[in-house]
Amino acid sequence: MEQTRDTIAAISTAVSESGIGIIRISGPCAIGAADLLFHSPGGKTRLKDVKSHTIHYGFICDPEGHVIDEVLVSVMQAPKTYTAEDTVEINCHGGVLAMQKVLDAVLHCDRYPEQRREMKKEGEAICVRAAAPGEFTKRAYLNGRIDLSRAEAVMDLIEAKNEFALRNSVSQVRGSLYRVITDLRGKILYQIAHIEASLDDPENLDFTPHLPEFRQALSAWQEALKRLIRTAEDGRLAAEGIRTVIVGKPNAGKSSFLNLLLGQDRAIVTEIAGTTRDLLTETINLQGLTLLVTDTAGIRDTDDTVEKIGVARARQSVEEADLLLWMVDSSVLLDDNDSSIAALLSGRRSIILLNKTDLAEQTSVEDVRKLLQLNDVHSGSVTDKPTDSEPENMTHIIPFSTKEGTGYDAFVRMLKDLFFHGKLSWNDEVVITNARHKQLLEQAAESLDRVSDSLDAGMSEDFFSIDLMSAYESLGAIIGEEVGEDLADEIFSRFCMGK
Repeated sequence: MEQTRDTIAAISTAVSESGIGIIRISGPCAIGAADLLFHSPGGKTRLKDVKSHTIHYGFICDPEGHVIDEVLVSVMQAPKTYTAEDTVEINCHGGVLAMQKVLDAVLHCDRYPEQRREMKKEGEAICVRAAAPGEFTKRAYLNGRIDLSRAEAVMDLIEAKNEFALRNSVSQVRGSLYRVITDLRGKILYQIAHIEASLDDPENLDFTPHLPEFRQALSAWQEALKRLIRTAEDGRLAAEGIRTVIVGKPNAGKSSFLNLLLGQDRAIVTEIAGTTRDLLTETINLQGLTLLVTDTAGIRDTDDTVEKIGVARARQSVEEADLLLWMVDSSVLLDDNDSSIAALLSGRRSIILLNKTDLAEQTSVEDVRKLLQLNDVHSGSVTDKPTDSEPENMTHIIPFSTKEGTGYDAFVRMLKDLFFHGKLSWNDEVVITNARHKQLLEQAAESLDRVSDSLDAGMSEDFFSIDLMSAYESLGAIIGEEVGEDLADEIFSRFCMGK
């Protein structure tokens, strides 16, 4: 991929009313362009003459010399910059109009008077264009300052919804995944070279004595890839959020529970059954967990046309959920509607909140268990922890009261047990949160599996080499070693403007 020599600029902070806004300029004309616009209080400071990585106070002016804004300008010379190019960041006031006017001045720097152009080289035109989404980070990648996995982690860092996602993104920005991948690729490449050498000179180099060592190394690589792939589901849930759907009969306390999680009255709560008619989804951060919680219409048989639509949508949302929360009203007896809801839990991770324990009990934990058994749903109590030997659809019952908040801490503990085996910290472990990375790791693992099959079948070394190279290339695509320009463009087009 060819490096571009254009100079680009964009607003790199949110376009909203704020204390500070930053306009970033990067490229060979960055300093020259900023120098045309910048006026120091005494008129003596020229940005082209200042030291790198220094900040200067002054004003940005239009071509007629009228002040647009009071600013601080950071000047950073290549290669020690985010893009590895000359970079200028203009820190202006954060008003939408002020930022836009400063950016317009940068993009039209060619209109400034000739007397301010003595800094340009012979035949050089100072010209700046608007940056495309993600173009600054793309330049950092193209200029070799970061690999593709670190570039993608920058976007994950910006979009982080909780502390885990933030820490994992920072770790990958610092190269944790890059180091794992390059180490594995280096080991695979060493074996490829060894095999190729023995194929080129079979009389002097025989690979057969190295087969036990090679088989051992192959097994270690396969296990390393399996560990990374296994982290992908937990990584997605922790980073993107657990898709959680609250189900139950009307008036079981679903909306009250959502309001409890939010800490505010978001859903309408009344004594009238069937108040919630449509889906209501909220993002909730809960002690390091992110939940994408959907409150649904109460599931029951009804003749109300609108409520029927809400019940149908509730059932559909269940199909897409990572977790079902069944709110059971313990102050009334179970009925056929409860049996219908219990059937939805089969094959799914679920938590049953036996709500309204502050009222006289009509339905007990044992009653709910019996109903689950009739619908072939495994269940455990609040004190039971899921283990790898237990069924994936283990459902747990927690006595609860949305009115008094009892059972809330047990609910949070059970969430962590169900999804993260009680922990949310992976320490220094690399966790895969990117779907592209997971797919490429799976492709590499499949290639290594083919090598293993070839070994077991007693096939010749040239078959090993083909599949090893395939694994090597799949891993290289994660860090950008085997990536075409079209894919790079697609990846960076997902970035926000100015990054």
